[in-house]
Amino acid sequence: MSVSSSPSSLSSSSCFSFITFLITFLLILLTADCLTKPTNSTRRPRQLSLSYYAKSCPQLDQLVHSITAQQFKETPVSGPATIRLFFHDCFVEGCDASILISSKPGSKVLVEKDAHDNKGLAVEAFDSIKKAKALVESKCPGVVSCADILAISARDFINLSGGPYYEVKKGRRDGKISVASRVASNLPRANSSIEELIKLFNSKGLTVEDLVALSGAHTIGFSHCEHFLGRLYDYRATNRPDPSIDPKLLKALRMSCPRVGGNSDIVAPFDVTTPFSFDHAYYGNLEANMGLLATDQALYTDPRTRVLVQALAKDKQKFFQAFSLAMDKMGSIGVKRGRKQAERRKDCSVHM
Repeated sequence: MSVSSSPSSLSSSSCFSFITFLITFLLILLTADCLTKPTNSTRRPRQLSLSYYAKSCPQLDQLVHSITAQQFKETPVSGPATIRLFFHDCFVEGCDASILISSKPGSKVLVEKDAHDNKGLAVEAFDSIKKAKALVESKCPGVVSCADILAISARDFINLSGGPYYEVKKGRRDGKISVASRVASNLPRANSSIEELIKLFNSKGLTVEDLVALSGAHTIGFSHCEHFLGRLYDYRATNRPDPSIDPKLLKALRMSCPRVGGNSDIVAPFDVTTPFSFDHAYYGNLEANMGLLATDQALYTDPRTRVLVQALAKDKQKFFQAFSLAMDKMGSIGVKRGRKQAERRKDCSVHM
């Protein structure tokens, strides 16, 4: 007897075959899709964000400001010191708080803080970050990086000194590497040429405009005599002072900074007219040949940067805008993400 399939059995068999085919086809598509999707190791890191801590620590800016405002009132030097600390951090290994790491007791490995170029960083700057971090940890434990706290603190001190208020993007992590030997080649020298400065800033993704704007941070703060002594007595091995320096300024600086035997603790203001106010007087000083460092005055003498100095000297708001944009760019240098190359320290001076 011949066997034949009923219409219902044929329909069931066809349906099963179709479903099997469909599942196989979908699996192939999904597999192909997975293969083409970037893995975590190749995915581009997320950009910094203004809302990074919106849910995990919404009061972050207010917490940090409560500390910076107190520090500014009690120890005004905390302002320029913290701004300089942020600059030195970002230019070496990126904005990752590696400047805050302390050497381990008994270790022969020197960290960034131990480098000669960082010896003059005021302790008040480190104290400000330490206090801000402690307060933030008490309210948002294990959430906020030291790198972000440093960036916010620098902004606060700029504003407290009379400068612009700008929003700080967040999402940085703290770096796992801090080595003193990497500092010198990544920071400008007090006698660097404009060509050297432009090259260094370009290597960090910053333009000539950013260079001139960020130099405006010298509208507040002080420098030790060693950084400009050569301009006063032996400019470029001529055994004479820098001919571009204003005679009255030269006389005043020589009184404070003798050629030999001077007090190493003596400092002079970058901005001799309004040293405690974050304004655009710094650029006017350069036009009057009253820049303190050779690198300051060179911004006016070099034709590549002179026109930018003149523009900012005329318009404070233009300076504030240019400075804010440049700080935002600088704050994004070498940002680290992920556990392999970064961490989120509870104590900013110690690796996890």
